[in-house]
Amino acid sequence: MSDTKDKTVENPADDRGRRRTLIGLVTSDKATKTRRVEIPRQVRHERYGKILHRTTVCVAHDEENISNSGDTVEIVETRPLSKTKNWRIVRVVTKGVSIVTDKKSEKSK
Repeated sequence: MSDTKDKTVENPADDRGRRRTLIGLVTSDKATKTRRVEIPRQVRHERYGKILHRTTVCVAHDEENISNSGDTVEIVETRPLSKTKNWRIVRVVTKGVSIVTDKKSEKSK
């Protein structure tokens, strides 16, 4: 018999079967612990052959609020967390450029 207690799992997603992982761009971080992630893709038109740019929008859960708008993140499919949230943010691949405006300097101008 195999002993399941001694089994070490490096990645918890591997233990529960294969889950889809995608890489996308965070477009909204207004809600707490929720991010809107857009995944760009290219599709060839069936009849005319022109390359069309499409985006898939996923709502992802960000438990530690580690991502901000403009970041490139890796998301993994998970159980439904709410009506629209079926993804979790695993890691931030690259940090986006954040534009910080100083309100005091804008008023003085």
